[in-house]
Amino acid sequence: MSFTPLPGTRAPVRVWTDPYAIEAQALRQLRNIGALPWVEGVAVMPDVHFGKGATVGSVIAMRQAVSPAAVGVDIGCGMSAVRTSLTASDLPDDLAPLRSAIEAAIPVGFAKHDRMVDPRRVRGLEQRGWDDFWGRFDDLDRRVRQLKDRAQHQMGTLGGGNHFIEVCLEQGGDEGRVWLMLHSGSRNIGKELAERHMAVARGLPHNTDLPDRDLAVFLAGTPEMDAYRRDLWWAQEYARRNRAVMLALLCDVVRAHLPQVRYDEPISCHHNYVAEETYDGVEVLVTRKGAIRAGAGDLGIIPGSMGTGSYIVRGRGNPDAYCSASHGAGRRMSRGQAKRTFTTEDLAAQTAGVECRKDPGVVDEIPGAYKDIVEVMAQQEDLVDVVAHLKQVVCVKG
Repeated sequence: MSFTPLPGTRAPVRVWTDPYAIEAQALRQLRNIGALPWVEGVAVMPDVHFGKGATVGSVIAMRQAVSPAAVGVDIGCGMSAVRTSLTASDLPDDLAPLRSAIEAAIPVGFAKHDRMVDPRRVRGLEQRGWDDFWGRFDDLDRRVRQLKDRAQHQMGTLGGGNHFIEVCLEQGGDEGRVWLMLHSGSRNIGKELAERHMAVARGLPHNTDLPDRDLAVFLAGTPEMDAYRRDLWWAQEYARRNRAVMLALLCDVVRAHLPQVRYDEPISCHHNYVAEETYDGVEVLVTRKGAIRAGAGDLGIIPGSMGTGSYIVRGRGNPDAYCSASHGAGRRMSRGQAKRTFTTEDLAAQTAGVECRKDPGVVDEIPGAYKDIVEVMAQQEDLVDVVAHLKQVVCVKG
């Protein structure tokens, strides 16, 4: 489908789903965003749903301004995936030992590494830039200086919530080819930086009359904007390096179980981030909160849920969407509602055939709490082309 314009907004708001199907809270947020004087336009992805300040699944182009809430608290959150030389027939019948080995190698939930990961000891990991990266920590907001040790020990860890590590099988096409995939971001340090800058933005004089105080912005040429962008770029790099470490550790685990494995070049993409881009000759700061860049030829990853599979895509470079696409299926109910609606029996039924947790701690991640990923993909056929359809056989949750 192509987009539907949302009427009654100052800046154009283009929607890649049925506007009448969007929850009322999220619609109000989109109208609030479209009313901001700095906004050039908004592209609304088919996985759109209510979020703090800005909707999840929104791409916002601003002139000379940026809203931290339009990035989200998990700065740089995103996906990584790699295709292997293995096929389904290479995998053991019992996948539980493989899941246990992954969980032993990569801390999940609130856990962290006992010792800081030494990049030189991780096979296949990019070695450049690590000293410079950690050296820039001391330039970050002074209020996070005491968190350096924690940030170092969380490098290469998954976290919880909707973050995951999966072993997947390609469907159709290259039938049965094994892929490795993971979803995570900038861990606690990204959250701490985001929340501190959001608080600063809310207190600035030009943000006093906003329709939603959580949409507070920083303006170009101010020390507050400079400080935010410095910390933002660092946190986005943390997230990228975090996924790279985990993917290298994951590859090592699979290699230990199946030594014949070979790996293609990895794919990686942020879906909570800021980029400097130009459209129609206008330089803008584009925030993607729950959206990936889908420029012409860009490879991206769009996951569904822990029982429905994922897609590897190639962007079509649609400028109406600011060269973007959805970041996943998107939630159709809150975590609380999911826990009230579904049981562990429902979880077991909806994740049948997947080696994964099936206990009360992950009921809020049940596939039924998410939108239909097939429908979401159908709504963005003018944004991306499907390269591969994957179905998980192992899913590790925090």
